[in-house]
Amino acid sequence: MADTKDKAKAKPAKAKVQAEPTFSKETYMWWYENMKLMRRFEEKAGQLYGQQKIKGFCHLYIGQEACAAGAITALTKDDKWITAYRDHAHPLGLGTDPGAVMAELFAKKTGCSKGKGGSMHIFDKEVNFMGGHGIVGAQVPLGAGIAFAEKYNKTGNVCICYMGDGAVRQGAFHEALNMAMTWKLPVIFVIENNGYAMGTSVKRTSNVTELYTLGEAYDIPSEPVDGMRVEAVHEAVARAAERARSGQGPTLLEFRTYRYKGHSMSDPAKYRTKEELEDYKGKDPIESVKATILQNGWATEEELEQIEEKVKQQVADSVKFAEESPYPDPSELYTDIYVESDYPYIMD
Repeated sequence: MADTKDKAKAKPAKAKVQAEPTFSKETYMWWYENMKLMRRFEEKAGQLYGQQKIKGFCHLYIGQEACAAGAITALTKDDKWITAYRDHAHPLGLGTDPGAVMAELFAKKTGCSKGKGGSMHIFDKEVNFMGGHGIVGAQVPLGAGIAFAEKYNKTGNVCICYMGDGAVRQGAFHEALNMAMTWKLPVIFVIENNGYAMGTSVKRTSNVTELYTLGEAYDIPSEPVDGMRVEAVHEAVARAAERARSGQGPTLLEFRTYRYKGHSMSDPAKYRTKEELEDYKGKDPIESVKATILQNGWATEEELEQIEEKVKQQVADSVKFAEESPYPDPSELYTDIYVESDYPYIMD
């Protein structure tokens, strides 16, 4: 880790403004409102966890909002999504009712996984969100499988598959990349590299720290992306989607991002310096979008404040909905575990 004295002297970087915006006012306003929703929802989830209203594991997305928002505007509503257990923000951006997500965190019957999945297993087939997955790296071959189904059915859709930087040490990651490139599957693999696999820095877990280069072993087009800039995320995902839809196969993107909180709510994050954290907060993706909006005269401070109040009310309503919702009935314990079938299996 760099010398803290040197870091203390350095001033936090300012949020980057898009000099000549290549996206419309409508796109920037959508990014701003939706990233605000992700941020305020996660902040409230952290607060409720501290009050023990949310229990179990809880992994927040604060700081990484551009990684989801930029990809959403680059893809279509028919494309499929799958990620790891840091999974609240993606469905919110895709249009899942915040109340259904919050109710799931509360383990309530009205949750999007009927209160039986919790924070790490958010699903919503209505927006093609194929879930958050609690086992590290398990979603990577599933993402390849979803893409295989899309290719087999000739839908023209792609699957975007997110993972953390720790998941790339799993054998399933390499197996999935090999199959995806061999069969030219329409999948976009995304490594959300926030610098730390749980509490261990990338530099301490592997000799390969340029994680995008792992795709080169399978001849997969791979590139690093500034995950703190929503514009860069959109552009990279759009290129990868065009490649996938044209039948050329997968792309591996390394989104270089940062989480402002610990790995989970039980992680005090003492393995990094305050200076490092403040430096990244100076590159905040939401502040960058806000600065671009104001610079181009697309909205006033007052109008953005109205969006902030709207988002806060959405989050407050989601909490009220979750608190007033019932818990699942004990009789539901074994439902949705197996699929009933009349298929005549032959057993030896």
